[in-house]
Amino acid sequence: MARKTHSDSELRAQIRAARQRERSGRTAEPRARSARYDDGAGRIEIELVDGCLFAFPAELGQGLRGATPEQLATVEVVSGGEALRWDPLDADVSVPGLLARLLNVRAWAASYLGRATSEAKAEAARRNGMLGGRPRGGR
Repeated sequence: MARKTHSDSELRAQIRAARQRERSGRTAEPRARSARYDDGAGRIEIELVDGCLFAFPAELGQGLRGATPEQLATVEVVSGGEALRWDPLDADVSVPGLLARLLNVRAWAASYLGRATSEAKAEAARRNGMLGGRPRGGR
């Protein structure tokens, strides 16, 4: 199979586009600027790049239950703020995933924006089922 070669200008354009996607990703998803363990409160505190602060009980973090304060204090921000890492625990936590799970974004979005399923959709599915399933396209 022949490999396509790219001109220098095409490569520069691809690099510019990739950098723009990375910049827009920084503002579209929550990313950590810093993180620390607050031993007195037993919480992990995260400062996001947009200035928001967020804290959660350490035992709620995947792989953190039962960890010592010394282990929890080793938290570091990795992957451009997309994750937190605890080397002694061999634990990594996705910042966007953590926030989505702890804030229960899916349930909130369903109630605020409308559910993916509704009684009307369920009734239409029941009617279609009685007729032999979903109608074929083009009829």
